Amino acid sequence: MKLKLDLHDVYNRGQDIDRALRAIIDEAVAKKAPMVEIIPGKGSGQLKKHVLRFLEQKEIKQLYSRVEKDSKNFGRVFVHFRWK
Repeated sequence: MKLKLDLHDVYNRGQDIDRALRAIIDEAVAKKAPMVEIIPGKGSGQLKKHVLRFLEQKEIKQLYSRVEKDSKNFGRVFVHFRWK
C-alpha cells in the first residue's frame, strides 16, 4: 500500500500544507504503510523545499527511515518507512 499526497490544491497556503503533510505521515504510521508519495509539483521549487524542511523536523524525521527525491521527476518525493 502506497499513500499519495498531491499538494497542488494547497500550494500557496503554508498552514494547510503543514496540516496535509502531518496528516499523511500520521496516516502512514497508523496503517504501517511502507511509502508515501508526496507531489509538490515542479514550479519554482519553493513548495518542494517547504516539504523537505517539514520532513527534516526532529519529531517528523524519527517517524520514517529515509526520503528519496525522484531522479526522473523533480516534482515528486518519496518517504520510506521501516516497520518491525
